[in-house]
Amino acid sequence: MGVAAFFDLDKTLITENGARLWMQRERKLGRLGLGRIVQGTFYLALYHFGILDIDAAMRKAIATIKGLTTEEVRNETRAWYQEYMAPNAAPGGFRAVEWHKKQGHKTVLLTSSSPYASECAVEQFGLDGALSSHYDLDGDRLTGDFRSPLCYGAGKIEYAQEYAKGNGIDLDESYFYTDSISDLPMLKVVGHPRVVQPDPRLRREAVKRGWDIVDWK
Repeated sequence: MGVAAFFDLDKTLITENGARLWMQRERKLGRLGLGRIVQGTFYLALYHFGILDIDAAMRKAIATIKGLTTEEVRNETRAWYQEYMAPNAAPGGFRAVEWHKKQGHKTVLLTSSSPYASECAVEQFGLDGALSSHYDLDGDRLTGDFRSPLCYGAGKIEYAQEYAKGNGIDLDESYFYTDSISDLPMLKVVGHPRVVQPDPRLRREAVKRGWDIVDWK
């Protein structure tokens, strides 16, 4: 069977949090009021500590793009990614992806980010593919809903297992790189967990379990 290296996006391949960078851009464009900024900051804090109600947060987030076409959202996302995300790419992320490719491993993004942001990351890092949250469509327009489970927390396991089954991947021999305590369930599934610039709770878990802690900055 084959081996895969799964990569988180925010604070892993990219050294910043994508939601925070999105809010920066929206504020710069005058499309985000103070109340939304405060709410967004609150959600980011909950995410950092792994206690976010991700379904509720996602519904609030994608409600802002309900009714837009996939092309509109893709173009908007690409403009944001190129200006805000791409410059914050982790140097060590490129090296890790290249190493895994040389070993013959599949390199796969595994993220709660949108499929549109994932497309950009796949291109930038030269990954083989992406597993991300799915937004529901009515024809070519977003409905404001999504497929459950989201590709977040324990939900990532379902996405990874489905990919492994379809691509002949042995998860016991595979890798997962992430920074967040919310990804602890997925880290336990792979044979080679890798913790990248972890948040404090994940750092404690990694030390306790003897997992490798790496610095990609």
